[in-house]
Amino acid sequence: METTVLMILSLVLCHLSISAALHWRKALYPSAFRVKRGTPTLLNPSIQRSVEDANLLYEALWSGLYVDRGEGVLHVADEELASLRQLQPLEVVCEDILPRTLSDIRRLCHQLEQRQGHLSREDFERTVLTMVYTAEKLAQATPGHQKELWEDAFVQLYKAIKRDLRAE
Repeated sequence: METTVLMILSLVLCHLSISAALHWRKALYPSAFRVKRGTPTLLNPSIQRSVEDANLLYEALWSGLYVDRGEGVLHVADEELASLRQLQPLEVVCEDILPRTLSDIRRLCHQLEQRQGHLSREDFERTVLTMVYTAEKLAQATPGHQKELWEDAFVQLYKAIKRDLRAE
């Protein structure tokens, strides 16, 4: 009887430890690992691979990003800048990877709260872009409960980025 109880207890503990280990390895942006039809074959695309890429991303952010009301996708406002080949991964990230619904963004915020340690370079840049998207949606929202939810999501994303920058 005691061995059966100990065996069941050890199986439960083993299952819990495996579940916990898998939970912490869970991807923040799972769509980055799915190749979609019509998308360049970029698996887990990243925008910043060098200092020049980081500067180009900064320039794109500075020139302005906007949310297309029809598709709900984040676009670079400057057409000449948007046409650069180096910004192709930004287009893929904005169209295929970033969460666009309030519920998906709130889910991301919860996962960021639970996460320990630093974000990967890719997750950090996607979180910043999600914050930019959230700010655009917040600006478009009409006053009321929905706007408060977008504000809360924006603040949570800001706190997650700030916490990541401060983590040692």
